[in-house]
Amino acid sequence: MRKTRFLTGAGILAAGVLALTACNSGTPGAAPGAEGGDSAQLWEVASEVSLDGSPTYERMVSADKVVVGVKEDQPGLGFKDPITDERGGFDVEIAQWIAASLGFDAEQIEYKTIPSANREQELVNGNIDYYVGTYSITDKRKESIDFAGPYLITGQGLLVAADDESISEPDDLAGKIVCSVTGSTPLQRIRDEYAPGDTVEYDTYTQCLEQLRGGSVDAVTTDQAILAGYVAQEPETFKIAGDTFSEERYGVGLPKGDTVLKDHINALFNDGGEVWTALFDKNLAPAGIEGEQPTADE
Repeated sequence: MRKTRFLTGAGILAAGVLALTACNSGTPGAAPGAEGGDSAQLWEVASEVSLDGSPTYERMVSADKVVVGVKEDQPGLGFKDPITDERGGFDVEIAQWIAASLGFDAEQIEYKTIPSANREQELVNGNIDYYVGTYSITDKRKESIDFAGPYLITGQGLLVAADDESISEPDDLAGKIVCSVTGSTPLQRIRDEYAPGDTVEYDTYTQCLEQLRGGSVDAVTTDQAILAGYVAQEPETFKIAGDTFSEERYGVGLPKGDTVLKDHINALFNDGGEVWTALFDKNLAPAGIEGEQPTADE
C-alpha cells in the first residue's frame, strides 16, 4: 500500500506562509519579486511506499536515488542559478513533490538537464526515471513513452523585442525569422501552420534569446508560461506579442508501460490541489501567469 502524508487545512496554510517568506534571497528561477523558501515544507517524505509492478520505481529503490530530467534555462519553471548552481521553479518543485511521494528526499534527487530533442530517447534508454520540463503531451510522443498529468495547461506565444510593433500574432511572421528549440512542438507548429520567412533552431531557449537580443531573429516562439519568465527578468528588453494560439498540456514523461507509476503520480496531483496551488502561486503567478490546476487523466 502507498502511504503518503500531506499537510492539509491550517497546516498547509502555515507551511505555505513559511515557504513563501522564509528566504530573504528569493527562489532561484522565480520571477523577480517572488519570495520563496523551502517548498518541501508543503509535504513530508512518504514512508512505507510500495509500487508493485513499477520497474521504474524498483530501479529508483535499487539505486537509492531518483534521476529526473529537467530544463535549466526557464525562469519560474526550470532554472539553474549560474552562481549558486541551485535549481528552482515550478517544474523542479513538481519533480521534488513526486520524489517525496515515492519516499525520496531532495538530497536523493539527481537532476539531468536534457535538450528537448533528446527527452524521449533518454526515457527509452532508462537514463532518467521521469522528466518534468515543459513537456507537452502529444500523440506522437506517446508512441514511445507515457505521460502522467497534465499538471499545467498553457498555450504557444511569441516573444519579441520590447520596441517591436510589427508582430502581434503568428500571421505577422511573414518575412520574419523565428527561433525555437530543436524537437519542440511550438517550432513544428510554426512551420506547419504559419508562413514565417525562416526558422532557426537551437538546443536551448537561452540561445534564442541571445539571437533576439542581438537582432538576428525577429521572434522567439514557445509556450507563454515560459516566455512570461523571460519578460519578468528583462521587461525593458522583451515583451509577449499578442495572445496564445494553441493549447499545450504539460505532462510528466515516463517510461512506456509503467502504468503503476503513472497512476501514482496522477493520484498525487488530483489529491494535492493545495500543494499545486502553493507552488503555482510561488513560481508562476508573480510573472503574470494565470491558471487552474487541471485534472490529471492521462
